[in-house]
Amino acid sequence: MRVTSVPFLLSFPALLFAAAPASASGKDDVQQILKAESAICAAYQNEDADWLEKHLDPTFTLTSSNGKVTTRADEVADLRSGTKYDVFRNRDSKVRVYGDAAVVTGTTRVEGQSDGKPYALDFQFTDTYVRKAGKWVLVASHASRLTEGR
Repeated sequence: MRVTSVPFLLSFPALLFAAAPASASGKDDVQQILKAESAICAAYQNEDADWLEKHLDPTFTLTSSNGKVTTRADEVADLRSGTKYDVFRNRDSKVRVYGDAAVVTGTTRVEGQSDGKPYALDFQFTDTYVRKAGKWVLVASHASRLTEGR
């Protein structure tokens, strides 16, 4: 697989929705949000732009490590344009729930090829979810590229 543009790598999101009843316990909320995080990574790795379009909040924005802000439409269009990943996976995720809002922090690993050259990059991310109509929805994400050795 290859990635069509290195700048997109710097703007990956870790986004999405998870169904959770409004009365769910904090533990249930955390499980639903972690499930959403996993699902969004799978959508990127599997090139499933339709899934992203269906599950990202219409107001979603991503602030990439280079400072560029993109929308749900931008992210979906980029994936449809041929951006591909061999690996797109989160690790060390920590979820904090504040009523109908939640913040997730962790590291995302992305691997693939760009312009025929392999890459492997890690990003520290912060994702912000809100509960809308009983479902957790990712509304904002921020990614910072980690340097080697971190």
